[in-house]
Amino acid sequence: MSGPTPVYNPRYIKRRASKNAFRHNALSSRSTKAEIDGRRDALRSIVAAMRPMTVRQVFYQATVRGIIEKTETGYTKVKTDLIQMRRAKRLPYDWITDSTRWQRKPTTYSGIQNALEETARLYRKALWNDIDAYVEIWLEKDALSGVVYPITWQFDVPLMVARGYASLSFLHSAAEHINSLDVPAYIYHLGDFDPSGVNAGEKIEETLRELAPGTEIHFERLAVTEQQILDWRLPTRPTKQSDSRAKNHGDISVELDAIEPGRLRQLVSETIEVHLPKDQFEILKAAEESERQVLTVLARKADGAPSPPSPPLSPFYKEALKVIAEFKGSGLDLLNWWRSKAKDRAKLAIEDQTHLSQLYTAKFNSLPSHEGGMP
Repeated sequence: MSGPTPVYNPRYIKRRASKNAFRHNALSSRSTKAEIDGRRDALRSIVAAMRPMTVRQVFYQATVRGIIEKTETGYTKVKTDLIQMRRAKRLPYDWITDSTRWQRKPTTYSGIQNALEETARLYRKALWNDIDAYVEIWLEKDALSGVVYPITWQFDVPLMVARGYASLSFLHSAAEHINSLDVPAYIYHLGDFDPSGVNAGEKIEETLRELAPGTEIHFERLAVTEQQILDWRLPTRPTKQSDSRAKNHGDISVELDAIEPGRLRQLVSETIEVHLPKDQFEILKAAEESERQVLTVLARKADGAPSPPSPPLSPFYKEALKVIAEFKGSGLDLLNWWRSKAKDRAKLAIEDQTHLSQLYTAKFNSLPSHEGGMP
């Protein structure tokens, strides 16, 4: 006797692929090993020329060169390639920057000598004390701070990372400092060219003016601009129509990451230099070098070891004393002479280097910056 007729015909249950298996298939099943190696070689060339870069910046530069498709899958390929290349030591880790993750730790030293050595190494001379301007660079994206910071650090300019719409507490703190200034404040904003990115910059300007009403504020959107999109042929994406501000923005948007890192750094550098007198930066760095040497001597003396006997005065040392004492040219001329003698100075005893640096700094500060010539 036969059994009951089944209500449903049996069917095979297809096991769902694991997340890792799916990712592996999506990334590698359509590319041969030679194609993957070629793509990774191309990515390495991009990063080597423009480092440091974020992953998204590498992705954009790869898309404009036709190396990868401009899709989420393409972005995942780039991200995976960069991970594998770093782990395989084909790409130095510090070529890819990520400033969104960080740690807090107090600075400590093994002793006084170590503290003085670090002070000498990190010593920076204030660049803007005698400049009739105050400059800040505002950045929408935390991830790009590692790309821009080398320039703002070099020029002693604050880098303000807003992370999109800046909080009122952050803006209030910035406004308090701006309000204490007795010079005009120049604020430059870097953000995405999309409804929220543009509006975020406008809100920063509006709030700073509201909270620092007594300060002369010049606010400028430094990037991304419509002109830059045209001139630099930046890759675009459709504007998200779900954004409540999209109505008056237009059909296309561009991320700040789409600008080449070198071009972005150059843009920031040139903007800051507009506010510095000619040669001011180079002159100040020379003075900073001589003062750092003084700190180095203090660090060496802090360990209590007796100083070695001083060698006889070298002919160069005697000549340098005379040149500095009798110099009649400009500060820039003295700077050029000082730099031309770097190798000779390095051969002197540290005490003689320090003494010479002190004399040079005092003489330099007494000279006009640009006028005059070598005696």
